[in-house]
Amino acid sequence: MRRPDTALLLASLLGGSGVLHLLRPRTYEWLVPPELGAARGWVLGTGVAEVGVATLLAVPSGRRPGGWLAAVLLAGFVPAHLHTFRVVPRRPSWLGIAAARLVLQLPLIRAALRTARGG
Repeated sequence: MRRPDTALLLASLLGGSGVLHLLRPRTYEWLVPPELGAARGWVLGTGVAEVGVATLLAVPSGRRPGGWLAAVLLAGFVPAHLHTFRVVPRRPSWLGIAAARLVLQLPLIRAALRTARGG
């Protein structure tokens, strides 16, 4: 069985997330730290960025720059993931989901960097 292509997996994840950000921005607005200002602009902006980076990752000639941009974008989401701990209900299930989302950023960033380096 052939191993799935990391760049295409990242493209799928980012592209799907980006489309959801654009179609249902209210779903994500609560994740934006209030210190950053108006949530709608951040949600729509990151949706466009995710779709753009996914497009680069989907095209072989765009994978290196797409990988670097994906790593930056994913690292940029860390403040939103940390903010989640301030706003979710203090129940184990909610906190577990918030922790999982934060922890998953590391392997995603590593995959993006591996793609950027041509691996």
